[in-house]
Amino acid sequence: MFEIRIKKHFADSAFSLDVAFQSHAQRLVLLGPSGAGKSLTLKAIAGLLQPDSGRMQVGSQLLFDHQAGVNLPPQQRRLGYLFQDYALFPHLNVSQNIGFALNTSVLNPRRLHQHPQVQLWLERFELTPYALLYPHQLSGGQKQRVALARALVGEPAALLLDEPFAALDPALRQSLRADLLQLQIQLQLPLLLITHDEQDAAVLGQTVIELAQGRLKSQATAE
Repeated sequence: MFEIRIKKHFADSAFSLDVAFQSHAQRLVLLGPSGAGKSLTLKAIAGLLQPDSGRMQVGSQLLFDHQAGVNLPPQQRRLGYLFQDYALFPHLNVSQNIGFALNTSVLNPRRLHQHPQVQLWLERFELTPYALLYPHQLSGGQKQRVALARALVGEPAALLLDEPFAALDPALRQSLRADLLQLQIQLQLPLLLITHDEQDAAVLGQTVIELAQGRLKSQATAE
């Protein structure tokens, strides 16, 4: 499912990223403390950060190959991305936020709130009663479901999640872990999640890649 070999040096700091791993697991977890290089790796896979060298492939799609001159733009990678802070648009309601992922240069997201795919994910995540509410009116768990629906509405080839439970209290975190696991099993959608929480890795990781200081520390596959 995932083949990642990338290097990136940051001239404005002493930090460099040198990460290489391969896994056929559908649920892959990058584990490590703050500053380990997890988010940078995820941004590189999503196309938000260009490595200096290397190669990245998810499933059958080649995302980046420095030697071959391949570097797909983010919108062509077909990857759903869930940001740590959810990155919901405060001026758009729940339906419009979800529909924004279907937006093109000729469509206004305000007109997409009744799109069949938007309605599908509103129902699937039990968000229909909140469809006209704005992000500041939602709980932490509701915001996460909206952001996850937005990441999935475009039918991505894989889902990338950046510390999705970090801002939640322990009880809600446990509940949403179980929900995410069940959703992935139902959809059979490749998932790559980054976290500093070992419990996230224990529940969700079929393969767990541990990073430290921009390097691979260990790789383990769950029995």
